Amino acid sequence: MKRLKVGILGQGRSGRAIHADSLSRMPELFEIAAVADPLPDRCESARRAFGCDAYPSLEGLLGRGDLDLIVNATPSHLHVPLTAQILDAGFNVLCEKPLARRAAEVDRLIARARRRGRRLAVFQQSRFAPYFRQVREVVDSGVLGRIVLVKIRFNGFGRRWDWQTLRRMNGGSLLNTGPHPLDQALHFVGRDAMPTVACVMDRVNSFGDAEDHVKLILTRPGRPMVDLEISSCSAYSPYTYVVCGSRGSLAGTMTHIEWKYFREEEAPPQRLLETPLPNLAYCGEALPWHEEKWDVPPESKDLFGTMARLFYTNLHAHLAADAPLEVPLEQVRQQIAVIEEAHRQNRSYPRAPRRPVRRATGN
Repeated sequence: MKRLKVGILGQGRSGRAIHADSLSRMPELFEIAAVADPLPDRCESARRAFGCDAYPSLEGLLGRGDLDLIVNATPSHLHVPLTAQILDAGFNVLCEKPLARRAAEVDRLIARARRRGRRLAVFQQSRFAPYFRQVREVVDSGVLGRIVLVKIRFNGFGRRWDWQTLRRMNGGSLLNTGPHPLDQALHFVGRDAMPTVACVMDRVNSFGDAEDHVKLILTRPGRPMVDLEISSCSAYSPYTYVVCGSRGSLAGTMTHIEWKYFREEEAPPQRLLETPLPNLAYCGEALPWHEEKWDVPPESKDLFGTMARLFYTNLHAHLAADAPLEVPLEQVRQQIAVIEEAHRQNRSYPRAPRRPVRRATGN
């Protein structure tokens, strides 16, 4: 099996703690040959940890002729221009999410990769999440009947004050956290066409000017309604998924899922009555519920490690054996188009109030 040589652009939280650490655990498939970062301490740390070369800029990676892949793990507003530069230099690229802010930018990158004869992929590893696969399995089995509503909650409570709170750097919850649950949500509403989008955003705890509270509703005729919430204002987040169907429902987190349903053939026979029910009664029956549950298996309890390993295994097969990407670029484009429409509907959500600047004082 061919071992691919990888260069990683950026050694921040994503480039180091996600990509470099994940790739270093797959030595049979990948070798971290080089990294690039403008901060000398990050370069030195990578040299020591991975025995790789390190450069202060992208040009160091582009000057090599032995790299099979360059990972673009730079801040979000640099994804489009630097991905284009890497493709133009003749390298395959894996770009961190979000690939872009606008669908037209995705179209240009897809066209550029094809012109250069290079491969382009986006790190949408949540497609491989064990809990998401389990929810899909239950829904696809049909036991819940016709699915009418899927609620997805990627909530928590926290304040944030880094660059990902700034609009000019493509920050905000929808572009930062949003690609993960949105990629999952589009499975239920359909990946073959653009859904109708309704979105409300707010800026609550962010120290920048980008949103940190998002309510997104996706609909299409004949498909379930998807209710997606991404909020930094929820100190209580009991569920990641709630699915409502005609014969039952599902509720669960990333580690535990339960679902209950009845079978039509076991349900008490009923018929529509237009006359008053006897004895001032209210409709009620004892349905024969079937209840099941799922717990994340021990080997998958490292959620981020599991998702990254499965993603990179598929990417290796794509680069080395021409296997199809499980997250094709056309589906990434649909996701970006939804995000673009959501931002179009929320051009005037609240901006950050003026905050006092803490200044150092001396005696």
